[in-house]
Amino acid sequence: MRAVLCKEWGPPERLVVEDVPAPEPGEGQVRVAVHACSVNFPDTLIIENKYQFKPDRPFSPGSDIAGVVTAVGPGVSGFSNGDKVMGMISWGGFAEEAVCDAGRLAPLPEGVDLDVAAAFPMVYGTSYHALMDRGELKAGETVLVLGAAGGVGLAAVEIAKAAGAKVIAAASTEDKLAVCKAHGADQLLNYSEGDLRKRLKEICPEGPDVIYDPVGGDLAEPAFRSIGWRGRHLVVGFAGGEIPKIPLNLCLLKNAALVGVFWGAYLAKEPQSFRKDMQTLVGWLREGKIKPLISERYSLGEAPQAIRALADRKATGKIIVEPQR
Repeated sequence: MRAVLCKEWGPPERLVVEDVPAPEPGEGQVRVAVHACSVNFPDTLIIENKYQFKPDRPFSPGSDIAGVVTAVGPGVSGFSNGDKVMGMISWGGFAEEAVCDAGRLAPLPEGVDLDVAAAFPMVYGTSYHALMDRGELKAGETVLVLGAAGGVGLAAVEIAKAAGAKVIAAASTEDKLAVCKAHGADQLLNYSEGDLRKRLKEICPEGPDVIYDPVGGDLAEPAFRSIGWRGRHLVVGFAGGEIPKIPLNLCLLKNAALVGVFWGAYLAKEPQSFRKDMQTLVGWLREGKIKPLISERYSLGEAPQAIRALADRKATGKIIVEPQR
């Protein structure tokens, strides 16, 4: 089979595509012919040895997969060859076949396409865990979403709306903000123009109740300074490239909280909660409350370009790699 391989740490351009043996499923595992695997921000980090999880080389990046079962390992029930499935793996998705723990695999929901299923678990799982669990979001509250046109950002916009919140979508271009508006955002803020705090004051004088922040960098502190009383600032990631240093006295002044969101660890430590989250999200997907936006599709050989597009923050919504074409 063909696979995208990281043989040396570095940017996407150092990845190679080679023929390798198909993986054999072990105890409690299932092998899947990968029809779609989405690109996520951790893919840009893991190949440069900058992510929390550090696989041995060579390995294939890629974690959100959807496809067809081709082999079932010992001790697995509920899956058979030919089943259409969706799942989460730590890495290995940018390949024609991948092995997944059965506990991280689910039957493809009826009426859901494979590419949509691959665009779903990480970004919607992260955003649901962040907003509903860590952020304790309530209907009627106001949410500021930074980086709102990206994968997790757009998912956060949709989830917040489905939960009955008012959403302020913040992004860097008018085109990206138009996408956010189409996915339910109530107010739009272009943070490449003017002062972020001043614009937020105009839009939301009392300050947002929840800030969803996958960007970090120089946006984090002005956003947190604008937060409302008892607000929750969700630290989701640092796509801006810099980990901000926020003065802790700001927490005191607003009785506000900085809240960490590490979905990968949540997935491992609280699998039952994760499965409950997925049940809710799949229900919302079927009801049309949420709908992943797939903006670009790449072949397996084009996976390095797909990762580069995400790393350069050129993507809107989700990018999909299709290993079978």
